[in-house]
Formats: sequence, C-alpha cells, structure tokens
Amino acid sequence: MNPGGGAIKASPEASTTRETFLFRLYIAGRTQRSMAALDNLNRLCEERLQGRYSVEIIDLLEDPKRARADQIMAIPTLVRSAPAPFAKVIGDLSNGERVLTGLKIGKAL
Repeated sequence: MNPGGGAIKASPEASTTRETFLFRLYIAGRTQRSMAALDNLNRLCEERLQGRYSVEIIDLLEDPKRARADQIMAIPTLVRSAPAPFAKVIGDLSNGERVLTGLKIGKAL
C-alpha cells in the first residue's frame, strides 16, 4: 500500500458473501500521527474485519481537493463510506473500541 498515492488495500481474503466495509483514511504526508493512524487502522481491520474491508489512503498534501467531498476538517480522519450509514472518526485511531463505535460497526461483528 502506498500511503501517499491514494492506493487501495483490500483484505487478502475478501469475501463475496459477507458485507465489505469501505474506508477512506485522510492523512497529510507521512507524519507520525498519520502513520500511527494507518498502523492502528490496519491492526483493527485485521483483528475485527478479516476478509471484509478495503481501505483507500488519501494524502491531502498530494490531492487537497479530495477533502471537500467528505467535508474533512481535521486529519487524520477515517471515513466509512460503505455499507451505510456514512460515518467519520478523527484522530490516530488508537482506541479501537471508540473507533468501532464511531464507525457504527461494533455490533456488526
């Protein structure tokens, strides 16, 4: 995955029979906070959403116009774009339970 290039990371065991969660992680360069958010997101997805997620990394230093679509006001911000409902969590994503609750996926597991 290329954190600066808008790359998409799909879970290696993507399943066609279960709901797939689509996320966008907005960062600004390779700062310590941005990289911590990316690491925490990867860990959380592997622990809780195995085979059911895809992540797009959007570096706002390279593509600042992308922030408008999801109304990004702070970074790092994680956006759940699918399945509905749309949800956002701001920060380094270090509190896994708070992230799951904020993304409204805690009970979906």
